Amino acid sequence: MNKSADQKQATGKGVSVRKLIPILFILLAIGAFFIFGLDEYLTFRALSENRDRLINFVTDNYVVAGLLYVGLYIVVVALSLPGGLLMTVTGGFLFGWLAAGFMTVFAATVGGTLLFVIAATSLGEPLRKKAGPALKKLEAGFAENALNYLLFLRLVPIFPFWLVNIAPAFLGVKLRTFIVGTVIGIIPGTFVFAYLGGGLDSIIREQQAVYRACVDSGRTDCMLDFQITSLVTPEIILSFCALGAIALLPVVIKKLRRQKT
Repeated sequence: MNKSADQKQATGKGVSVRKLIPILFILLAIGAFFIFGLDEYLTFRALSENRDRLINFVTDNYVVAGLLYVGLYIVVVALSLPGGLLMTVTGGFLFGWLAAGFMTVFAATVGGTLLFVIAATSLGEPLRKKAGPALKKLEAGFAENALNYLLFLRLVPIFPFWLVNIAPAFLGVKLRTFIVGTVIGIIPGTFVFAYLGGGLDSIIREQQAVYRACVDSGRTDCMLDFQITSLVTPEIILSFCALGAIALLPVVIKKLRRQKT
């Protein structure tokens, strides 16, 4: 029995151990992230406590800081870690909304593409080979209008970013289509939240003042916290949903034409 056959027998599902290594690495990295408490650094409290140091570092080392931001964002997305929204808003706060918007779009696309490729090569191909008629029908329908569906999933902010990175890998979406759909689809949301980040400093100052007043009053339940998700207003969600609906218009029109014929 050759080496390839041994690997397939080891998994029992026709998936080689070698192809599963990237998935196992991601799972171990995610576990280490939470075990060592690194998630505490991706919080509003950590940002507020390190505000002055971050501003000074970016002012003195703008290019290096930008590269670190892009690198960290790629890691966060590729490992599907929480904190993407906070990082986008923080980027707008530290680098300005325009520069942060471009850096974030690039980083999110690279990170998402890495995860897509890993999912596609590790599990996507074997699963598609063993897929039943229902999944194959879904795959065929998705592939026919892959770019439109992907744009919809990217534009509407109710779908987790990590899920939209992985799902297309199991539906046979081409890499080029995934990259184009990701870049175009995340531009509106990225620049909106990067722009909102421009006003984050006033929020930090306000929260710090409230916290200090609470401490000075002798209370013991004082907390320095702000929910970044509160920036996601219903108006913003409705706007993105409208853009998502526009992305699906070509698909709807195509189906209507088929019905008429």
